[in-house]
Amino acid sequence: MRFLTLGLLIGAFILQSLAALPLSNGAGWLAASAVLVAALFAWVALREQRKDTAHKFILAIGLLLAGSAFGFTYAHWRAEVRLADQLPRDWEGRDVAVVGIIASLPAVSERGTRFEFDIEKTLTPEAVVPAHVSINWYLERAYRIRGEKGGNEDEQAKPPPELKPGERWQLTLRLRRPHGTMNPHGYDFEAYALERNIRATGYVRPKGVNQKLADEAGGIDTRIDRLRLSIRDRMQAVLKDKPHGGVLIALAIGEQNVIPAEQWRVFWRTGVGHLMSISGLHITMVASLLYWLAFRLWARIPALALRLPAQRAAVLAGALAALSYSLIAGFSVPTQRTLFMLAAVAVALWMGRATSPSRVLSWALLAVLLLDPWAVLAPGFWLSFSAVAAIFYVTAHRTGELSSFKGAALTQLAVTLGLLPMTLALFQEVSLISPIANAFAIPLISLVVVPMTLLGAALPLDWLLLLAQEIMAWCYAALQWLAATPNAVWQSHAPPPWSVALAILGCAWLLLPRGLSARAYGIAFVLPMFVVLPPRPQPGELWVTLLDVGQGLSAVIRTAKHALVYDTGPSFNPDSDSGNRIVVPYLRGEGIRELDALIVTHDDDDHSGGARSIINARNPKWVLTSLGQDRDILAGANEILRCDDRDGWTWDGVRFDIIHPTKDNYGEDNRKTNNLGCVLKITAPGGSVLLTADVEKKSEFEMLDRAPKELKADVMVVPHHGSKTSSTEAFLDVVKPNIALVPVGYRNRFRHPNKDVMARYAERGITVYRTDELGALTLKFAAEGKGMPLLSGYRNERRRYWLDLPDSAAEGTVE
Repeated sequence: MRFLTLGLLIGAFILQSLAALPLSNGAGWLAASAVLVAALFAWVALREQRKDTAHKFILAIGLLLAGSAFGFTYAHWRAEVRLADQLPRDWEGRDVAVVGIIASLPAVSERGTRFEFDIEKTLTPEAVVPAHVSINWYLERAYRIRGEKGGNEDEQAKPPPELKPGERWQLTLRLRRPHGTMNPHGYDFEAYALERNIRATGYVRPKGVNQKLADEAGGIDTRIDRLRLSIRDRMQAVLKDKPHGGVLIALAIGEQNVIPAEQWRVFWRTGVGHLMSISGLHITMVASLLYWLAFRLWARIPALALRLPAQRAAVLAGALAALSYSLIAGFSVPTQRTLFMLAAVAVALWMGRATSPSRVLSWALLAVLLLDPWAVLAPGFWLSFSAVAAIFYVTAHRTGELSSFKGAALTQLAVTLGLLPMTLALFQEVSLISPIANAFAIPLISLVVVPMTLLGAALPLDWLLLLAQEIMAWCYAALQWLAATPNAVWQSHAPPPWSVALAILGCAWLLLPRGLSARAYGIAFVLPMFVVLPPRPQPGELWVTLLDVGQGLSAVIRTAKHALVYDTGPSFNPDSDSGNRIVVPYLRGEGIRELDALIVTHDDDDHSGGARSIINARNPKWVLTSLGQDRDILAGANEILRCDDRDGWTWDGVRFDIIHPTKDNYGEDNRKTNNLGCVLKITAPGGSVLLTADVEKKSEFEMLDRAPKELKADVMVVPHHGSKTSSTEAFLDVVKPNIALVPVGYRNRFRHPNKDVMARYAERGITVYRTDELGALTLKFAAEGKGMPLLSGYRNERRRYWLDLPDSAAEGTVE
């Protein structure tokens, strides 16, 4: 069973790593082969009944191969079914009237309400839409700001109606295919959408017919969501503005988005984030508590004990408690893993049979993969199963009983060291103070806060919720003090996969029982993960990465010993921006721990929204900008300088020159912020790049008059995202780029880039690459000789079968 399940994991993982799904016929033959191999080896095993090592090895290999083939085929079938339900490109951005059911807990924010929606019927003739979509219902004024005609932006914003799971609504939607930003070391929204079966995203059109048709509809899942909503509403009414009410709600129903970003930062820095949601530890604790109570009560009533042994009654009570808590939690991968493991133990206890920890883990893994073959794409899948495996590894087959203290210490060591390789591979950072924080946070939260929260949520005992909040406040104060410790989090680069595999082996070696010889040699297997660094430019080389930040601009420029960030992308909400979501993860993954300079070209959010996050995370030596020095987004910067066309410097044989604006431009009261954008020319031995911010025709003509010779470049970042206000013919004729890069958001509301502008580039034979089609674009200029730079698009470089790749990008030659 264990080898068969491991094979299933391998097969599912291989399928999720493919750039395209293979033909269905090939998958069918593979499934048939798997069944044949499994049957053959089962027949041999039953017929021979041999126990020698060679026979066991051959049987294990056979089961592994059969499981891999079945896992691959099963995941392939599930992927085909899910991908078949997609939104045709012809129906993107068109109004569609539908009837459906609210299929999730609505998430309310300052911009509106987000929810998942099961579409039952399409009212628009000939419209083709997926069955399950994710929808935003924005404040009505937000639409007018986003470009709707005829609206008064000063009128009071109209909030969306109060929504509840299970309600049937008729809505007018505008949908688009799932399409997220694609960057190295970044978040893959499209993989998340595939796993959640979100086959389109969109928003409610305020001008359409939007009306509730029924208060209650749907099945058991929506009823569970309504129960979760009632629990959330009651807890919010009791806790009101208490600072840690969001944590208690997350512990009760698994809704983590109610925890403020600042608290998440403290939890992450101290390594206790796993405790602030419904983790496997909490479910196990609840199940164990109910098992103990049921056993004690049942055993005291002879009539009940004679009908059903107390142990079986307790097993049933514990299993039902685990199931209930998992469903209320939203049934995430960690809750699934714990539920299925507890179910395996419950079945073994009910039948009076002993079972090994590896078999329990194997059954849980099998159940999770059969339920969700895309679980292997989620970091939580690997971390949760690895944590349990590490605990089993260090506690199984040890002689003698461990004391409570030694057992807890050994478990903490196993989890900390065992998860180190995977944590660095997934996040490139690990909390150094995690063992200290978990030492008091685990018992306090799991044994005190969680039980009080659940009892207070289930019973009309408000004082329990208030007391749990106070205890959480004391715990948070201690965590906050630890988080403020210098170097609380250790950051690394993204290690190569082979070094991660070696490090896992090395950590397993280091965790062997004391007394075994050569245990310290495991360090040799761990070292490559830290000492093998990502590639970096050589002297004279220039690397430019235009990140995919949606509708905005951010580029990372690297020479042999220096790094510069040019613009910082947009902000998304008060707690999230391109800086902390895209730019900093990229810098961390590439091993860029220090930033020499930051250029914030002008005062538009899509260029400056992530500045504060980058300054806080990488503390650049100086900031070059056209903004005033008193701007709050620049707070904390070491040195702030104003862009001036007389500025220039040289790094590692590469020349940097500011072309615009001039000192006199800052005194012009009627000058638009776009026309104050800092234009940067980079000249390397292998070629040159012109970065143009959002400059418009006025600034283009000024640069043509003032410095036409300095504008010539091999590569140009298209001004103002390809807007019709820029890229004049005269400007293109002087710059004469061979390659133009367009930083633009997918189906953005400004309809950038403008078709007429793109025609000007095509008429001049300029090759255009777009971030919305290819993701992050990386240029690498050689150190010697002029020539075309090596250019790669991350969507093609990391192509997966679920990625939305527009036809024009799929047909391109860029790698």
